[in-house]
This record gives sequence, structure tokens and C-alpha cells, in this order.
Amino acid sequence: MSVRRRGTAAVVALAAAFSLAACGAGDSSGDGSGASDDSGGKKAAVATGGKDFADAAKKTAAYGTDAAPGRFPRTVTHAMGKTVIDKRPERVVVLDVGEFDNVVSLGVQPVGYAPTEGDTSLPGYLKKGAGSPDSVGTINNLNLEAVARLKPDLILGSQLRAADKYKALSAIAPTVFSIRPGFTWKENYLLNAQALDRTAEAAARLAAYDKKAAALGADLGPDKPTVSMVRYMPDRLRLYAKASFIGTILADVGLPRPENQQVDDLAVEISPERIDDADADWIFTGVYGDPKKTQRDSARSNPLWKNLKAVEDGHAKDVPDETWYLGLGVTAADLVLDDLRRDLVARS
Repeated sequence: MSVRRRGTAAVVALAAAFSLAACGAGDSSGDGSGASDDSGGKKAAVATGGKDFADAAKKTAAYGTDAAPGRFPRTVTHAMGKTVIDKRPERVVVLDVGEFDNVVSLGVQPVGYAPTEGDTSLPGYLKKGAGSPDSVGTINNLNLEAVARLKPDLILGSQLRAADKYKALSAIAPTVFSIRPGFTWKENYLLNAQALDRTAEAAARLAAYDKKAAALGADLGPDKPTVSMVRYMPDRLRLYAKASFIGTILADVGLPRPENQQVDDLAVEISPERIDDADADWIFTGVYGDPKKTQRDSARSNPLWKNLKAVEDGHAKDVPDETWYLGLGVTAADLVLDDLRRDLVARS
């Protein structure tokens, strides 16, 4: 349905009615997985994230607007329907890290931001261009009253994170939702850019990223090392697969993955006792939240970890979680390429 801004009194009342509801995204790991335990309470072997949304990238690419650059009002088609945006947005609220990265990369300082539960501070790599956005809760516990107080003229988020909040949010301001964060980051970027009337800038940033990834792949040559992606989390240990943010970056560079990570899903979940499943020429590890609350230490104390060739060769390295796993945008992707070049080219 088309959405226009409502009166202030109605906004506040509606926001108050929904302010305590959870957004229902499930997993709060910031990677868009939405993983949950099965009815028996046993952890799934494969983290949900890719299979159920296999066509999410294709669908998102079809969203957007046919409005010419600079033309308003414009109607944007997105995951929840159609939204009318009356003028070029200036006060933008973002409901996830990916949208935060997207708008800052396009020169927009958001007025409101919902971080992950694992780290409520502003992403360090975005601080320079982000300004001082106010908190509007977290990705899984939005504060709609806080959103309304900011009087935004655009809200950007995703169906996966906040489908149950869409009606309330769209009563506050025009709201545009992608299907999900994560491996659809390029399509989400272009959708956000169309809502912001900055499509040319976004296309240029993506073209520059593609060129940079291709150059790295060429410099690594035909005999590229296998790369394993390990992430330690409070209640699980993951090997990230193809349908993930980092998975798309490795694919763009042409870096091969171990067979157990060549699945069309977000990640494969293992126990610390199976840490040898992470075996590869290079192992890059991230930690979500407080390392002491994860299984990192128990996994690394396992003799299987110490005997992995990558560990013995000094090719097991910790990487910034906020860019490699949480970034979900072109700025983070650029920084990941820099890290890969530093480690793989300099030491090849």
C-alpha cells in the first residue's frame, strides 16, 4: 500500500502501542540468519538464512522505482508493498547495520539507528561519516516511540527483521523494506539508494568494489588458497557458507572454500569438538559480542584446533566482526578486501 506521513498525535499513540513488542527476527547475530532451534530444542545443523530465501536477491533486484533522478514524489516498490516518498529524504532512520553502512556510504547521516544486541555502539569504521544518530532500540527490540520523536522522512529496514512493525513504522514516515539483510547486500544497497535518490552514487560504489575484488583475485593468481570462515557466538559456533555477506565477498574474489562450506545457506553450525571441520589453507575467525561468553576458548584449547595446518602455518587470524560479519554494506566489503589483500597477497 502507498504510505504517507500521518499526524503527530496519531504517530505517538501508535508508537506507544507497539513500543514493547519484539520484532521477531529470532537470531540477534546481525547477519540476518534468523536461526532458531527446532521443536526438540536441538540446534539445527545448518543455520537458516540462505535456503528459505534463495531467491531473495533476485526479488530485491526487481524492487525500486521508475522515477527519474531528482524526481519526487516517487513510488518505491519493496518487500512490503509500495511506498510514496514526497521529497528527497533528509532525516533517515536505519533499522540495521547494513542500512547504516548504505546511507553513510552515500553521504547521508542518519538521525536514528538500531544496532545489534551484541554491540550497541556505533560501528567504528562508520563513525567518521555517521554523525551522532540517536538510538531507536536494537534490531530485535525496536523502540517506536524513539523513532517517532526523531520525525524522520524515511525509514529503512528489512522484512526479516521487522515485518510485524511495518504498519506502525509506516504511520510514522515512508518506510522501505528489503527482504532480508546479508547475502543480498548489493541489491539492498541499490534499493536504499533509489529511496534516497542516490542511485548513481551507489552504482559507482558497487562498480569500484567489483573492480577491486577482481584485481585482488587476479593478483592472487590461479592457485588461490582455500578460506574457512569461523565465527564464535554465545550459543553456537558457525562455519560461514555461500549465502552470507562474507561468502559473497570471497566468491567475488574467486577464493575457494572447503567443501563443507560450499552450501547455499548462511552457515553450518558445529560444536567445539568438531573444530577440525574448519580446516583450510587460511582460517579467519570472528567473535560476536563478549569472547568469554562464546565457545572460542574451548574450541581453541582442543588439540584438533592446534593441529590444523592453517594454525601451524600461522594462517589462522582473528578479523573484525563489525566489518567481516556485521558490516553488510559496501564500506565494510571494501575493508574486508583490504584485509584479504594484506594477508593473502603479502604472505603468498
